Amino acid sequence: MSSELAFKPKMLGFICNWCCYGGADLAGVSRFQYPHYIRLIRIMCSARVDPLHIFRAFATGQDAVFIGGCHLNDCHYVTNGNYDALSTVYICKKILEHIGVNPERLRLEWVSAGEGIRFAHIMNEFSPMIEKLGPIGKAEGMDEQELKFKLEAATRLIPYIKLVQSERMRVPVRTGEAYHKFFTSDEFNRLFNELIADKLVTSQILLLLRESPLSTGKISETLGLNPSETAEHMKNSARRGLVRYDVDRKCYALVSAGLLPEGTVRKTHGN
Repeated sequence: MSSELAFKPKMLGFICNWCCYGGADLAGVSRFQYPHYIRLIRIMCSARVDPLHIFRAFATGQDAVFIGGCHLNDCHYVTNGNYDALSTVYICKKILEHIGVNPERLRLEWVSAGEGIRFAHIMNEFSPMIEKLGPIGKAEGMDEQELKFKLEAATRLIPYIKLVQSERMRVPVRTGEAYHKFFTSDEFNRLFNELIADKLVTSQILLLLRESPLSTGKISETLGLNPSETAEHMKNSARRGLVRYDVDRKCYALVSAGLLPEGTVRKTHGN
């Protein structure tokens, strides 16, 4: 048997206490069969799943992450937290795609407490798909070190991403149709590129500089960037007080205490 056929993915599931957990329990009681290699974590609401949980799961070797919540408009909390989970997943999928990780490794589904057979069906559909994709990173053409590097860069941005999500990517009408329309729109793509994509590159640059000072050429080579694009990032980072240029060594380095979480704006004179 080939190693590909023998591959059994590591899968982590976060499931809502009020609905999806009941569905998973019913699937077990009813003896509906589904792959056993997904580990389930019971949470009070799907909205409690933070991007940190998602990126950390992938960084620690999980090949897929599943989130299960109540059906839209059936949330047990007045805040309708499953809409927050929906926007989080849309944004995290976009980030995964941007850093080269297959976004299909992250899945969100709505399962009620009485839908045990639906829960089993989803698991029996999702698990073989992940088996077919293969191990995370390797299937995307990245080694373990590169994968962790990119996920760490995204993780450092989480406080900023959550701020952008609440202030610039909030959907005024809470319906599934409205959320789908916004998060698949050109407007969302524009906001993502403007507010998040560039910050992801900067976060990667800061991680590289944490190891040692580097020239713009070396940074460009390592990250596969256009030299002019790298120069612009370095200029902006220097303006924000995150990096400094060492004239003698002709390279950039982090300023002292320059390990601020990405998205933090350091106060400088004139700001």
